[in-house]
Amino acid sequence: MPTTPTVLLVHGAFADAGSWSGVIAELQSHGIPVIAPPNPLRGLGSDAAYIASVASQIDGPVVLVGHSYGGALITVAGVTENVVGLVYVAAYVLEEGESLGELQGRFPLSPLVSNLKEWTYPVPGGDPAVEVTIAEAAFPSVFAADVPADVTKVLAAAQRPLVAAAFEETAPAAAWRTKPSWALVAGADEAINPEVERFGAKRAGATIVELEGASHAVAVSQPKAVADLIRDAVRATS
Repeated sequence: MPTTPTVLLVHGAFADAGSWSGVIAELQSHGIPVIAPPNPLRGLGSDAAYIASVASQIDGPVVLVGHSYGGALITVAGVTENVVGLVYVAAYVLEEGESLGELQGRFPLSPLVSNLKEWTYPVPGGDPAVEVTIAEAAFPSVFAADVPADVTKVLAAAQRPLVAAAFEETAPAAAWRTKPSWALVAGADEAINPEVERFGAKRAGATIVELEGASHAVAVSQPKAVADLIRDAVRATS
């Protein structure tokens, strides 16, 4: 059995696994096995079950890394037996029985909330469901203020929507209660209030690193800093 944990990177809403490219390259350069599957973005319960399924099929220990909404997913999926650590990157850290909306509601809302655009998509045998993206004009300032404008323009056009119902689903488990955790707080985040990130990380007893000027897209703008924190978790759990 491999002793170095495999890092499983879980992207958040309005992004895809490509947002981890710089982090993946950093980890691979240090010989750390890494996988970044697509996050379905169709609901907290079903998305967490998918991530848990991927993790359980990896030989040996796994460190789960979640960005943004992905943090909520690793909180639930992290109860999987071979998961040995959790890393939160500008992420929601939920308590058992808590929803994203409840956690956000403890603090002033970020500019993200007033800049969401609603879409609908068909559901077999039922009414259309609602999903959301960030209004394209607001995307650079809300999501990626420290990313070059030409890159941000592409990221805005390639957003992956999140089902709106995900904000109301509650977490059936909180893996940080039994697994060690690390957290990176993006100090200039306009998508998630940094106070939400700090509160969740402190509540979980996570080892916390804060990057003062970092936007929500910190994995894109500062991949080395993100990878360094992940490497700390890998070393601690090896």
